[in-house]
Amino acid sequence: MTETATLSEPRLVSETGLAARVGNIAGPVLEGLGYRLVRVRISGSDGCTVQIMAERADGSMSIEDCEAASRALSPVLDVSDPVPTAYRLEMSSPGIDRPLVRRSDFERAHGQVVKIEMAVPLEGGRKRFRGTINGVDGDAVKIQIDGAPADAADALLPMHDIGEAKLVLTDKLIAEALRREKLQREARGEVDETASAEPIQHGGRDKRARKNPHRRGSSAASQKETDDGRQRQ
Repeated sequence: MTETATLSEPRLVSETGLAARVGNIAGPVLEGLGYRLVRVRISGSDGCTVQIMAERADGSMSIEDCEAASRALSPVLDVSDPVPTAYRLEMSSPGIDRPLVRRSDFERAHGQVVKIEMAVPLEGGRKRFRGTINGVDGDAVKIQIDGAPADAADALLPMHDIGEAKLVLTDKLIAEALRREKLQREARGEVDETASAEPIQHGGRDKRARKNPHRRGSSAASQKETDDGRQRQ
């Protein structure tokens, strides 16, 4: 963990439009609970889903954390009413192949493979990059581009111009995630040598998520839901 990994560290990669409105509401609520916002994504699959991804400053986010964040956010979103239709609220942790949105995310991912899409293309018009993170230089992340000659200079990608950055799932990344998870468990006094520290994956998504059916203008506290997010009859 880097010294800059704090709750108040600003995001350099953020949303636009409706997702940004939700993020502006959710961010302060999460910070008040000891979490920080990672990403908001709104999709129309299976109705409207508002996915809010959050974490602690050390990168962890348990099922209990997701549930606590969901309970706190639901009434705030009811009152502020940023989404003009019925939707499902989904709280989740970043997962292993997480998005990188803060400077500390890029610093902590040194040596890992990343896919980056620029919001502002570099000189020559290129917007998509895949390669290994070789550190942070000022306000830019250094990337050793996949397939480039061994003596080629690293690409310098300005972090403020990045539209999306996400780690690529590799054996090295999984090993590092397991190591970090073990250290976090030890710090909490929850060491269990028989249990795997790897987050459960389901369909490519970290399963540590809390899904709530959420009706515009209704109280989330009055709704009962099963673990898979379907409203109980």
